[in-house]
Amino acid sequence: MNKVIKHRLDVWKEEPLYWELVSAIDKRLYQSTLTKSLIEIIKIRVSQINKCAYCIDYHTQDALRHGEIARRIFALSAWQESPLFSDSERSVLEVVEQMTFIFQQGVSEQAYEKLQSFFTQKEIADIMICVSHINFLNRVGISTKTQAL
Repeated sequence: MNKVIKHRLDVWKEEPLYWELVSAIDKRLYQSTLTKSLIEIIKIRVSQINKCAYCIDYHTQDALRHGEIARRIFALSAWQESPLFSDSERSVLEVVEQMTFIFQQGVSEQAYEKLQSFFTQKEIADIMICVSHINFLNRVGISTKTQAL
């Protein structure tokens, strides 16, 4: 049974400057030293947690286009138990979850220290902006009932 959901509002159409600014952050992220695959993995995992169907669909397609394999995307929600993720990716995914559930405990010292063992300060900044950026987009998408095509 298909549920028809009415899209409420196109925020970006109402104020194109917002989309221009949001797009500039995304463009900057893709110019960083983070791999495109890691950026998409971050976006998918945050979107899974937030249950943003539009972003899950969109970023899964982007991840596949950037060379990510479907098997890893399928295992992403069980990253802690899956052997498909490296220690550096696990450190990122731990921070992804802690930042997305920021109200629970913030980002722990242990999680931050793990990140520092794999990434530069600049890369950690990029990771944190990526997590925050997709959380922002999820909230706009869910609030406006943006639908996957």
